[in-house]
Amino acid sequence: MPLLRPLTLIRRSGTRMYGAFHDTLDQLTGIEKRELLAHLAGDCDPFRMMSIKKGPGTWECPNLIPSAFNKRLVGCVCFPETNHIEYMWLHKGIPKRCGCGYWFELCPIAPL
Repeated sequence: MPLLRPLTLIRRSGTRMYGAFHDTLDQLTGIEKRELLAHLAGDCDPFRMMSIKKGPGTWECPNLIPSAFNKRLVGCVCFPETNHIEYMWLHKGIPKRCGCGYWFELCPIAPL
């Protein structure tokens, strides 16, 4: 088993440089980096995957579902005492009514 050594001083052509690891944020790229930056900014759900509490859900004031795309699959738990989830596709600009009577509509947001 190799022994772990403490960080040592490395000398290169007269300049001092300490051997250390890079920061995690410097190592990440792409979607992982954007996700970490969203978490650091305080957004605990950057992909909008957590459940949303139902509001009034009427035709005049539908439940707004955030989406960065033109359509999204949404699951509605119509009655809390059942284990059945009613799934439906929501399209941008078209409100849709679930079987339980609640109305839903997509709310456009900026992509991550």
